[in-house]
Amino acid sequence: MHQTHGMGYAEYSRHHDKRMEVEKSREMDYRKSQMIVNEFERKVIR
Repeated sequence: MHQTHGMGYAEYSRHHDKRMEVEKSREMDYRKSQMIVNEFERKVIR
């Protein structure tokens, strides 16, 4: 948690605004990974 988001779990759990930033970042990372997977599958399958 600290390496990826620059804060420990205790700080994450105490501050709602920081938690929202982390979750937004996680969502963006997830969407990027899904785009990469979809692009790879499109190229490999076709």
